[in-house]
Amino acid sequence: MIGEAVAADGTAALRAVETIQREMTAFARRARAVAGRMHPELSLVAYTLLGHLEERGGCRATDLAAHCALDKSTVSRQVAALRRAGLVERRADPQDHRVQVLHLTDPGRRTLDRVTESRRAAFRERLKDWPEEDLVRFAGYLVRYNAASPEQAEEAAARREE
Repeated sequence: MIGEAVAADGTAALRAVETIQREMTAFARRARAVAGRMHPELSLVAYTLLGHLEERGGCRATDLAAHCALDKSTVSRQVAALRRAGLVERRADPQDHRVQVLHLTDPGRRTLDRVTESRRAAFRERLKDWPEEDLVRFAGYLVRYNAASPEQAEEAAARREE
């Protein structure tokens, strides 16, 4: 498949899309499994939620659900678990005291930092033999792919409105 000449009828492109779909599914499955083994105290979803809270400096639970394309009840359960673990806290929004904003606690920030560094080390190890040009190309492709997602487009539009 790799390096196959492009067929005039587009069959190579169709096969390539099928391969991409299969490999991205395998990647997601592997990411969940590795996350569970590396950091059993922090699921991939919890890590993603903490990372978004850090990146945004806090946000509402509904914004987390929209960002992660998760059901509100799923995010509610995750947030409740993160609060019980002391990793997240709710604070009143300074502009609108009726709104509750989620923020990382100091232990939440330390946990996120520790898990992030461990994940970075795992990625560096897995990609250590890749030539720099391949890494740069792959990174660009991932950015391009994710920028085309509906969630990214919605998030970019929301940021423009702020």
